[in-house]
Amino acid sequence: MTAFRVSTIGFLAFLSALVAIITSSATAAPATAEAAPAQDLYKLCHQMKNDDTIRPYSHELHGGTVKAFKTLFPDAKGAPEESQLETQANYRCMNGKVLACFVGANLPCAKMNAQRDNPGADEFCKTNPNEGVVPAFATGHDAVYSYKCQNGKAVVIDAVWALDKRGFATKLWAVVPGR
Repeated sequence: MTAFRVSTIGFLAFLSALVAIITSSATAAPATAEAAPAQDLYKLCHQMKNDDTIRPYSHELHGGTVKAFKTLFPDAKGAPEESQLETQANYRCMNGKVLACFVGANLPCAKMNAQRDNPGADEFCKTNPNEGVVPAFATGHDAVYSYKCQNGKAVVIDAVWALDKRGFATKLWAVVPGR
């Protein structure tokens, strides 16, 4: 089941990036972020400062991507293989820097859902009226809050993710060191 979640989230991240590319292309904006070659991502981020477009892995950024991975996962036994980076690594620009995130079962690289009202949690609680924890499959993996069910209603327990000023989970993104 975990492998399915990783694939599903990776696929959803890919679809999200694809939709962003198509939407941006449709507006014919000059010099869009998607048009920049991967090797120019450092330059693009320096110029744009902040761009929430999620970009897929690029081998041109391999060394820095591995360093960002080690920053986020210091206890990992080694560096991820190229095939893992291709399916899990994503980039965006913040404060003029390239940041990397690595998609996983419960590691969403997308902007987080910071709404306290969560329809998925509400539905779950209707059929599980006093459940101690509402699972992520019900709330969505991008939910900032964790919930429990109390008399058939979803109640916020805690904030699971701290967000950066752009709305992404801070502990899931690390700076990709420059060349």
